[in-house]
Amino acid sequence: MIWTVFLLVHVVLLYFLLTLRSRSQGEPPLDKGAIPWLGHALEFGKDAAKFLRQMKLKHGDIFTVRVAGCYVTVLLDPHSYDCVINDSDSLDFQRYAEVLMERIFKLRLPHHHQPARTKALMKQHFLGMNLASLNVTMSRHLEALLKTEMSPNQKYWNERGLFDFSYGVLFKAGYLTLFGSEQNNNCADPSCVYEEYRKFDNLLTKLARGTLKPEERKTAQNVRYKLWELLTPVGQTDNSSSMTWLNGYRQLLQQEGADEEMQRRAVLMQLWATQGNVGPAAFWLLGFLLTNLEALSAVRREFKQISQMETSEASLLGTPGNTPVFDSALEETLRLTAAPFITREVLQGKTIQMANGQEYQLRKGDRVCLFPYISPQMDPEIYPEPQKFQFDRFLNADGSSRRDFYKGGSQLKYYTMPWGAGTNGCVGKQFAINTIRRFVYLVLNMDLELCDLNAKMPEINASRYGFGMLQPQGDLLVRFKTRTTQ
Repeated sequence: MIWTVFLLVHVVLLYFLLTLRSRSQGEPPLDKGAIPWLGHALEFGKDAAKFLRQMKLKHGDIFTVRVAGCYVTVLLDPHSYDCVINDSDSLDFQRYAEVLMERIFKLRLPHHHQPARTKALMKQHFLGMNLASLNVTMSRHLEALLKTEMSPNQKYWNERGLFDFSYGVLFKAGYLTLFGSEQNNNCADPSCVYEEYRKFDNLLTKLARGTLKPEERKTAQNVRYKLWELLTPVGQTDNSSSMTWLNGYRQLLQQEGADEEMQRRAVLMQLWATQGNVGPAAFWLLGFLLTNLEALSAVRREFKQISQMETSEASLLGTPGNTPVFDSALEETLRLTAAPFITREVLQGKTIQMANGQEYQLRKGDRVCLFPYISPQMDPEIYPEPQKFQFDRFLNADGSSRRDFYKGGSQLKYYTMPWGAGTNGCVGKQFAINTIRRFVYLVLNMDLELCDLNAKMPEINASRYGFGMLQPQGDLLVRFKTRTTQ
């Protein structure tokens, strides 16, 4: 009896400790949820967009929610995003990134790891002259892989799920371009890597949230180990003449004191970072085009004009500004399907000032999160009929690119944010755009159509909100073959 009372007292005390926090003067609205410690974790994980829209309706553009023991202040006013993006003194990107690296990749980099050096290395290899070389190599791999997808008899149609087709071809081409150069004869078969990677990718959100079931935990462990083994030879060459970005990355990790095991895990993280979004983005774009004949005709017409020019089509496709219709269709696709969280940890108490002049206090130890998918990207004040794909939404009447969008009467600095922003923006943005453009160009040069001409786009997998490009719930069946007449 005494022990029962003792246990009950401790449970009650624990409950009060976990629910004690209250909103202080000057802080954003606080919504702790009904479940101690968990708070809103279940709703957040199931469908973050739906949950945060509900919170926005209830509390406005800024509020704090409890999620699995953490307090997260969510900011949804795009006019005010700079107060988070530009503050690297009070708000830290790296700490939360390290939490995810440990949960997803079992990766712990040395304490003196310097992300700025990694960023500088990426810029060196993904921009300038190196970008042109990457574009050529990627194009060559895309063409070769697409040929292997074709039936030997050019009259026969090939049927595939568009998501699996797009993700598979782009992943393998990206792997060969960035992880398996011609100088590395030991690189693993890209099909084997892709097969294991997809198993890993399907568990990624649960790994990040720590919600794996026992059998899923075992699968994740096995798949991670297989991928580490497959990626072991990658980036280990000492031949300076064949130096790639990955060679430099592994050398940098070695200089910082990362052992061989952690280097392998870091390579898997880079595989996900470089290959996890391009394939899904291309799927959504092709899917929207195939289900919107006006858009499909406009993009094909633009590509045909390029193919008829005397200058190399590859150089024209790789030059910004030459494909405004395609660029608008891609930007519209990313507006609808790119949904990353931009998260920072609050290192010290901070006052943020909203664009409307209102000030709020952030607590040390909390996290602050931007979710551009809700605003600006799906904000009906900025984009009428935001759920609808409009391929020319980012074109002016004269056919030039449109960049002026407004909210509350003021022009927006951030009208879409698929690539992040500030110092943590995506270094590989232009390479990714060039890759998608080249892939879509090659695919649209084939005979490509829906198996069911009345098919609709599949629903979004709501559990993927917050992790970059969204993925579909299901697939879109297509058929394709070599085009015999142009």
